[in-house]
Amino acid sequence: MRVIGIDPGLRNLGWGVIDVAGSRLTHVANGICHSDAGDGDLALRLLTLHSQLTEVLRAWTPEAAAVEHTFVNKDAVATLKLGQARGIALLVPAQFGLAVGEYAPNAVKKTVVGVGHAAKVQVDHMVRLQLPGVQIAGPDAADALAIAICHAHHLQSAGRLQAALRVAG
Repeated sequence: MRVIGIDPGLRNLGWGVIDVAGSRLTHVANGICHSDAGDGDLALRLLTLHSQLTEVLRAWTPEAAAVEHTFVNKDAVATLKLGQARGIALLVPAQFGLAVGEYAPNAVKKTVVGVGHAAKVQVDHMVRLQLPGVQIAGPDAADALAIAICHAHHLQSAGRLQAALRVAG
């Protein structure tokens, strides 16, 4: 199964694609969609992210998608803008007919690193360990790969649960 993880951001929207075969994870691609903050036109920035992310999904044809939950911070305007970028991150996979898993940042870190409050460098390190030889486009792409890994683990757990329920039933 091919999984895309998306780390929403208005300026930098990270994405990472992995293949999952049993317990084996393989890196496929990763990158960052950029919108120009200098433009200032929010609608055009969102359109740019939508267009770029659409091309990513068209090129890599994932079968599952996951997005990180938005955390609320003290700057309400920044949180609202991040929420709008998150809307693009949810919309594009849905346009491709994909169900989208959503994970809190701490859940992603706990799955990938083993600790819910891990630092970004720890997440990057564990992504590199789980995907040997990966060349990561930047911190946003590393986070997106971590989200994809988290979703892959949750899909595997759900599959094992369904199999156990079929056997027990």
